[in-house]
Amino acid sequence: MNKITCECGHVNPEGTVLCEACGKPIEGNQHINGNQPNKLLNMRYDGSARRSQTYNKTFVDKIWNFFSSVKVGVWLIALTLITSAIGTIFPQEANNQSPLPANQYYEQNYGIAGKIYYQLGFHDLYGSWWYMILVASIGISLVIASLDRFVPLYRALKKQKPKRHETFLKRQRIFGQAEQATEEDKKALVQGLKKQRYKVYEQDGHILAEKGRFARWGPYVNHIGLIIFLIGTLLRFVPAMYIDESMWVREGETKQIPGTDRQYYIKNEDFFVETYDKDDPRYEEAIKEQGGSVVKNYQTNAVLYERTDEALPGSEPELKKIKEGAIQVNRPIKVDRFALYQTTYQLDEFKTMTFKLHEKEDSEKKELDTFTVDLVDPKSEYNLDNGIRVKVDSYFPEFEMQNGEPTSVSKYPKNPAFVFNIFTPENPDKPEVSFVGIGANLDPSGENQYKVGLKDFETRDVTGLTITKDLTLPILGLGGLIFMIGVIQGMYWNHRRIWIHPHDEGVWIAGHTNKNWFGIKRDLEKIVDGTNVPMVTDQNELKE
Repeated sequence: MNKITCECGHVNPEGTVLCEACGKPIEGNQHINGNQPNKLLNMRYDGSARRSQTYNKTFVDKIWNFFSSVKVGVWLIALTLITSAIGTIFPQEANNQSPLPANQYYEQNYGIAGKIYYQLGFHDLYGSWWYMILVASIGISLVIASLDRFVPLYRALKKQKPKRHETFLKRQRIFGQAEQATEEDKKALVQGLKKQRYKVYEQDGHILAEKGRFARWGPYVNHIGLIIFLIGTLLRFVPAMYIDESMWVREGETKQIPGTDRQYYIKNEDFFVETYDKDDPRYEEAIKEQGGSVVKNYQTNAVLYERTDEALPGSEPELKKIKEGAIQVNRPIKVDRFALYQTTYQLDEFKTMTFKLHEKEDSEKKELDTFTVDLVDPKSEYNLDNGIRVKVDSYFPEFEMQNGEPTSVSKYPKNPAFVFNIFTPENPDKPEVSFVGIGANLDPSGENQYKVGLKDFETRDVTGLTITKDLTLPILGLGGLIFMIGVIQGMYWNHRRIWIHPHDEGVWIAGHTNKNWFGIKRDLEKIVDGTNVPMVTDQNELKE
């Protein structure tokens, strides 16, 4: 790397705009940061050399320069915000609580827009690899942009000396000359600076007064907070750190809680829904506006179990009850950092169906025998009296006709239908075929001797729960806290510097602040008050 030696003797890195020691503009580098000979100095990063403006040869240099650009960072943030907004147009797959497969759910509920939404991968946006890359790219941009600016700025501020080049002083926005200032005036200026809580440094009669330097680090503290926040966001893709699952549990059913590695189980003891009393005058008008009953509360009375044996594949778990209680909306039941929230429900789902078999021509429909089908786990065959066998040929839990063909739109028994094959002793190899469903009983051949009819059914309620575990919240909270500290640090304080330069029989005074020029001018008014030193001038632009 080429070094630049200033006339003051200080050796500066290549790309330096203002000498780190005396502040003299470096010849040939005045185009950097928009510095022009006839204008005020651009004090951005105090004229220090930034890596992104010095190297551009190797592949690493090009990557560094790309991510160090503020424009690139802004575009990455904008792109992430846009894609995040698109991800809220329709529910994410993890939150839709639908038993339908994703490819059917989005098309069936949202039409062609939903189909496109699914095919483009927006249904699982926040868990997608490319969204993760976007978030990680913002983090990389923050790290590189911060290092590219913080390191040279820190070096420049650490190495600054009270003795500054005259060109540096004259091209500051705040500048004034006191050609007849006495030694008493100089001492009064120093005392005034100390009274205004400036730290005063002296070198060969030259004075540097400084306060609020820590305000310069506010943006970088912001970046640290954002980086920690992004790390917390990325950790949500790690299963051990973040879980957001959903499950359906039927009344009387015990199921493994997703995400707990088969350690915890839940049993739905009872589920019920409460509605507001329509005869209550307090709610009568609101209920009428809703056009029906309004749900007041829906609740799952649950029991939590912990597995005590080793979780071997295929083995029945040995469970120990550890907790029981009610799960309501916004009132979860918790166990070992897991929280189970009440989110949805399904009333009166079919549990079992009992069918009777009778002769087709029997007008009294006298049953020959009955059989009961468990709709969650139906048997493949049922043996009846008189040697008759009923075989389940097809089962459609949620029956629907599509393109003239029977199909099931989900695996849950909301509208069950069956195709039964009936084997009789007279025809053991040639079964009779019957189609039976809710409000449907068909004999496709028209020649059946026997008929299967619905005799009874049993229903139960199903609760929809969301299981969450979030160990990233402390990290996100820490990142947010550090970010706000940086905001306060950079917003409510400012870095002010005042240079007093002996010149002939008087002094030159120059000042700079990163913001709030009114504040530094007010400080100078108090400092020169009572002396023979005139108030400095606010130079917006040097005159040619």
